[in-house]
Amino acid sequence: MILLLGLNRLMKSCLLFIPFLFLSILLVCNKSKTIEKQRGTTTESNSTSFDQKGTNMSEKIIKSEGEWQRLLTPEQYKITRKKGTEPPFAGKYNNFKEKGIFQCACCSNELFRSESKFDSGTGWPSFWESISEQNVKSIVDTSYGMIRTEVTCSRCDAHLGHVFDDGPPPSGLRYCINSAALKFMKRTEE
Repeated sequence: MILLLGLNRLMKSCLLFIPFLFLSILLVCNKSKTIEKQRGTTTESNSTSFDQKGTNMSEKIIKSEGEWQRLLTPEQYKITRKKGTEPPFAGKYNNFKEKGIFQCACCSNELFRSESKFDSGTGWPSFWESISEQNVKSIVDTSYGMIRTEVTCSRCDAHLGHVFDDGPPPSGLRYCINSAALKFMKRTEE
């Protein structure tokens, strides 16, 4: 009898939780669609990019965890492969001002131009647009009890950071990216 009463209470609690869960999912989907719409109107179309050796940068890169651990520093591995975050104001690219291209630290996929970098005051490198929407992916992230949009490299699935809709014009986006997920290629003067 006590077991039935406990089961009855549990069922009532679940029934109260289901509408909240449904509403949360709707909000996440709507926010992701809004960000995707904003990205679609402000990013350039660049379906295939090539590195300096002529390698197709849209080819998917898949490595084992052991391979990634051997290729990356412990900090890069923690952030890009285990979805970590570096402390604010600690990353080497936070106050970085040189002109060039920010690439994925794992696979050299071109992600952001220095011209789209801005000082958000958050302590992480911030960009108002990616080089191409084909080079980054947006994924709903519900970790830590928050609803955010995670940004990953489309080529190797490296965790880069998150994108928010509180950035400057013209996109209104703020790609908040970990320095350890990036490497920089300085623009050579022509």
